[in-house]
This record gives sequence, structure tokens and C-alpha cells, in this order.
Amino acid sequence: MDDDSAEIELLEQNLNKTHQISQRMTSILTNFDTRLVKLEKSILPLYNSTQKLKQRAHNIDRALLKIDEVASSQDGIAVEEGLVLRGPQLGQLELYIDILERLNAAIAFKSSDADSRDMARLIETGAKKLTQLYTKLVAEGSSGSPPVSGLAFMLTEFPPPLMSSLTPLVVFLRTLPLPSTHPSHPAASAILNTLKDAQRGYADMRGNWSRKALEMHSRRVVDRAETLDGVAAGKEFSIWIDNLLRVTEAEYTLLAELAPLSSSTLIASTYDTLLTPLLTLFTDTLSSLTSLIKRSLHRYTFHALSAFSALTMSQSRWDSVLARRGREGNELRDGLNAIRGVCLRSFPEFLADLKLAAVGKGGDLSVGLADITISTVQYLNRIPDVQDAVGSALAALGDGNWKMGDGKQVGKTAKSNSVDVNEKVLIQHFVYDVMNTLIGSLTTLSRTQRRPPFGSVFLLNNVSHLVSHLVLRPTNPNTPSLLSKPTTDFLNSSWRTAKAGYFDASFSPLMQALADDTRDKSSGSGWKAAAKEKFTRFYDLLEEVGERHRMAKVLEEDAEERGAVGEEVVKLVVPSLQRFMQKQKEKEFSKNPQKYIKLSPEEVESRIRNFYS
Repeated sequence: MDDDSAEIELLEQNLNKTHQISQRMTSILTNFDTRLVKLEKSILPLYNSTQKLKQRAHNIDRALLKIDEVASSQDGIAVEEGLVLRGPQLGQLELYIDILERLNAAIAFKSSDADSRDMARLIETGAKKLTQLYTKLVAEGSSGSPPVSGLAFMLTEFPPPLMSSLTPLVVFLRTLPLPSTHPSHPAASAILNTLKDAQRGYADMRGNWSRKALEMHSRRVVDRAETLDGVAAGKEFSIWIDNLLRVTEAEYTLLAELAPLSSSTLIASTYDTLLTPLLTLFTDTLSSLTSLIKRSLHRYTFHALSAFSALTMSQSRWDSVLARRGREGNELRDGLNAIRGVCLRSFPEFLADLKLAAVGKGGDLSVGLADITISTVQYLNRIPDVQDAVGSALAALGDGNWKMGDGKQVGKTAKSNSVDVNEKVLIQHFVYDVMNTLIGSLTTLSRTQRRPPFGSVFLLNNVSHLVSHLVLRPTNPNTPSLLSKPTTDFLNSSWRTAKAGYFDASFSPLMQALADDTRDKSSGSGWKAAAKEKFTRFYDLLEEVGERHRMAKVLEEDAEERGAVGEEVVKLVVPSLQRFMQKQKEKEFSKNPQKYIKLSPEEVESRIRNFYS
């Protein structure tokens, strides 16, 4: 028990000591806390002051960084400004473009208006320098004399080395800021005006270059028109029109590739400017041809028809070209109307010339081909070469309206309720009227301007020429298709009539000399004297006919037909002579018949055949 009490007492002593230690610790901590509060109160103003200093130091650092940045920026702008003002150098186009691209990017992120204005000024200057380079390259490809390949036109492409230099330049120019794409960019409006000027300059240079390439050939077409056949001249004009259209189409393709401003409206406006010199050249060339044709329409009729055909065939291509320029106006239509008017005049004037030819000089003994016969055959044989133009013009004129002076008014079309006539049928109607008028004038000339025997040979020769060169052996194999059955029948009938008239005028007196005369006495010396007189007259007339045929050659250009006519004359004259001679010999009209029978029937036949040899 004593031991337990001693341990308890010891524990109580230890517990008291621990309690005392705890009180002292609490007292110490309380003292520390009081001191800390006092320390905090002392340090807090200093802490606050230190925070303000730190903020100020931070602001100062930021200001210093800003100052360094601005200084560095100004140094960079100064360097780039020098490069921009110097312009793009040979082989350094990409470097120059990079500078402008950086300046454009800087404007998009800069907050300072002053910096943006400076950079915009530099970008504007750079754009002008690039457009100057663009204009210089285009000028190099559009200067000097166009290449010539003999007398043929040669379409030349834009020089490939210049094209390779222009392509990246144009690509960048199309990315420059414009009001439509960058409305807030300070230099957008100025850049737009610069590019417009460059594009306008491009159109002027390429238009004048293209005109220069075609101008020599244009002069050649006009100069040669006076000496060439109308169809051949028309083909040359057609080739020139084709070359002109090829140039306009090629230039549009090139413009689409090289235009700095590629919007459809600006492309159309630029193309209009480019086409102006070419359209002026076309108008001048067509006006020169039209003036030439009007000076002598009867001579240059097929020049007009060929030119009309060439313009008509190219009309769809013209419409396509002119539609690209984006405005009203059609120079082709104006030229087409002018040349169509000349063509419409040519048909009634041609018929009028044929009628007027019937008034000739009196006492003409020539039996050769009349000028109107030759010109008409040439005229009709040329029609198939320009048949489309002739058909179109006659359709515009109206069926039958070419018969000026026959109750028709040129330009008045048929009534609206009439049936439309095929163009080929219209041509056939016109050809019939030409033949009718021509043969009427030839008949008048043969009767009024020549003695009957010569007139009959004249008519026979001319009608034979028409039948031969239009029906039997036409120069143009397509000509017979223009002759309707009434026209062919009329020609054949005119040939038979002309041949009958020739037989009547040349050989009727011979036949009449051998004919029986009821007044002759059947016995006595009266009939013998009449028979002797008939023989004498027959041989005198035969000599006269022979002399006339030596002067007036029959069907000189057609040996086959000439031989056929001679055969018919032999069959007409010789049998009648044989009968008459046999009859008079039987009656013993003379004791010496050889005195009056100067030539035997065989000799007469030989003499007649010699007329046609």
C-alpha cells in the first residue's frame, strides 16, 4: 500500500509540474501573439508601399518594352520603305511581293492609325511599282512589227518568257486590297484606280497591236478587190474576217489570264476598249469595199454578194465576240445592212442593164457574142458560189420585186398572206426573168440593129452560147440546178426559134428560087426562060450566102452544133435542088444545061458544108 501511495504522490507531483509548464508556455505564446500583432501593425505600411513600387516597376518595364518595339518597328519600316520605293528588281519579284504582303498583314493587326497610314502609303506605292512593271512587260509583248509569214496572216501568241513573268505578278495584283474586298483598308481606293489605269493601258496596247497585225492584210484585201474576180475577192475578205475573229477570240482568252481586275464587269469594259481599234479597222475596210462596189455596181456585183456571204456566215461568231463587251451596239449588223442594201440594188439594176442593152448602134454587122450574153453567162455561173447570199438577198427583196419598171416596187415584200417561197425557188424565178429579159434584148438587137441575115446569125450564136454554157456544158456544174424547167424549156424554145429564123433569113431566098411559080407557062419558051433565070438566081444567091457566111461565122465556138446545123441546111437545100434539076432536065429547058447548072448537087452540098467548116 505504501508503495502505491508513493507512486500516486509521485504522479501528482509530475502532473503539477506539467501544469505549470503549460501555463508558462501559454503565457509565452500569448506574449508572442501580442508581439506579432504589434509587428504586423508596424510592417503593413511598408508592405503596401512595396506593392506600389512593384506595380510601378512593372509598368516601367512594359513601357520600356513598348519603346523598344516602336523603335524596332520604325527601323523596319525605314528599311522596307527603301526597298518599296526602289521597286521590284530583276529576279527579286518574290521578295518584293513578300514585303507588301507583310505590310498588308501589319495593317490588319496594328492599332495605331499613324502606323497604318504609313504602311498604306507604302502599299500604294508598291502597287504602282508593280503595275509599272506589269505595263512594261505587256508593252514588250505588244511592240515592234508583227511577224509576217509571206502573204498569209499568222496568229502569234504572247511571248512565253514574258507570260511566265507576268503570271505570278498578275496573281499577286489580284490579291491587293480593293474597296469591294477590304472596305476599311486605307489604300484600297487608290490601288483600285491604279489597277484600272494599268488594265486600260493593257487594252490600248493589245488593241493597237492586233490592229497593226491585221492592217496590212486589210489594205491588201481592198487593193486587190479591183483586180480580182468577185468570188475570189469575197473569199479573201472572208479569210480576213476569219483572221479578225480569231484575233478577237485569242485576245479575250489572254485578257482573262492577264487582267489585274478579273471581275466580269471590268473584263467586259476592258475588252470593249481592246476591241475599239479592231472594230474601227473592220468598219473602215468594209466601207472601202462598199465604196468600191458602189462606184460600179454592175462590175462589182459579186464582190458585194461575196462580202455579204462572208459576213452572214460569220454572224454567230461576231455575236459571241460582241456580247462579251457588255454593252449595246453591233458594228457587224450595221455593215451587214449596208452591204445588203447594195446587194438588193444589184438585181433590179442588172435586169435594167439587160433591157438597156437593146438600144444599140444602128447598122452593126457583127454576129459575135454580145457583151450582155457573155456577162450574163458569167453572172449565172457565179451564183452557185454565193448562192446563200443571193437567196437571202432575193428573199429580203421579195419574189418578183427585182423586175423594176414592171409594176414592181423594189423593197416591197410580198403580201403577208402569200406562201413563203424557198430561197432556191426564188433564185430560179430570178434566173427565168434574167433569161427572158436577155433573150428579149438579143432579139430586139437582131431585128433593129442588123440586117436580117446578119441579125439571125447574131441571135443564133448568142442563144447557142446560152444553151451551151448554162444547160449542156456549164462552167459551174451547179448552175443547171438554178434553171427551173420553165427556164430550160424557154431556152430550148428560143434556140429552135433562133435556128428557124436563121434558116428563114439565110436560105429561104434559095428555096424560093427553086420553087414552082404558077405564073410560069408550061410550054413554049417562057418556062424555059424562067427555069434558066431560076438556076441563075439560085447560084447567085448561093454565092451571096457563101460570101455572107465568110463574113458572119455561124456557131464559131461550137464545132459540133455547127456541123449539125450544116447537116440540116444540106438536107433542106440539096434535095430541093436535085428535084428541081431533074425536073428541068427532063423538060430539056436548054440545049446546053451546063451553061446554067454551074454546080452539081454534090458540089452545092460541098459548098454548103464549107460554110460550117
